[in-house]
Amino acid sequence: MLLPEQCSSVTMSSIHLCSYCLTLSCLIKELTMYNINISSRILHFLRPAGTSRGVYTTRKSYYVTLSDTNQPNVVGIGECATLPDLSCDAMSDEEYEQKLRSFCDDFCHTGIIDIDAMRPYPSMLFGLETAKAQLDAKGSINFFNTAFGRGEEGITINGLVWMGTFEEMYQRLETKLKASFRCVKLKIGAIDFEKELDLIRHIRQAFTREQVELRVDANGAFAPEDAIPRLEALAQYDIHSIEQPIRQHQWQEMARLCADTPLPIALDEELIGVNDPTEKALLLDTIRPQYIILKPSLHGGMIGTREWITMAKERNIGSWITSALESNIGLNAIAQLTADIYGPNITTPQGLGTGQLFTDNIPMPLEIRDDQLWISD
Repeated sequence: MLLPEQCSSVTMSSIHLCSYCLTLSCLIKELTMYNINISSRILHFLRPAGTSRGVYTTRKSYYVTLSDTNQPNVVGIGECATLPDLSCDAMSDEEYEQKLRSFCDDFCHTGIIDIDAMRPYPSMLFGLETAKAQLDAKGSINFFNTAFGRGEEGITINGLVWMGTFEEMYQRLETKLKASFRCVKLKIGAIDFEKELDLIRHIRQAFTREQVELRVDANGAFAPEDAIPRLEALAQYDIHSIEQPIRQHQWQEMARLCADTPLPIALDEELIGVNDPTEKALLLDTIRPQYIILKPSLHGGMIGTREWITMAKERNIGSWITSALESNIGLNAIAQLTADIYGPNITTPQGLGTGQLFTDNIPMPLEIRDDQLWISD
């Protein structure tokens, strides 16, 4: 086995990822040698992204670049990124780098991703799965040979309106509607609830439920005792669903809400840290939500996302997939996974419209046409 060696940068086609970079090399099986470079990058939001948990202005991501000696000119890149105070594998940069190096070293020794060992670290698992999927696809971004990946069809997505002042949210909403989005998701819980209702009332005065589907995301902002009255107020405006009305880890309270709610509830944060299949089944059977929303980097990587969706389908629970503020590297991987799970002809809007959030995103052939995400020519 070759010893790890340090390098200062990774350059791949049009992508240049600067920072420290660790190369791990080892012999796999007979003559195959895997190389894994680890690098990091700070991304900057075009404008502050507000949620009820706070405001994001920058985003740090790690990238694993995988190659092997059988395909010297082919690489696979995966993105590993956590959200502070949300991801179950969020930790200091030093701890994160050490743990990621350890998993990459293990992969180099075995040539196999140790799913069970990596379950508690979904962002790292997702990144390594992505890199391996692209390498197996001989470097293509069409990991699973889908119609979307071939550029033959798009994936319907929702428009996202971040929290802000009433005026800011109103302006962002108008922009999304003018851009032909037929499903709009509003982040709520940061300003006065009555003002948020005014914004929703405005939409419904101009557009029917058939014209524009409305989703709201409270990010756990409601107190349990306030939840039902607020859900009843929202239900007057033909809301498709509300994400995570109360904070996670209140299974009994959430179960009561899901049983009594006047509008469908979708779980998101509630799924974070629930990585064992037995515990996943227990959560779904206890809470019985109407929907679950999957973010691969938060909810178990690709394999964990597939598990959640399979279990939900067995219980007649709906689902869709969203990104978690990844760069285009992660966004493409999530879109390819979405196409493989739900495609072809995906009509339920997915949360994949985040590629335009950063001033310095990594170039990828992804583009939004009306209300669909496409692989561009």
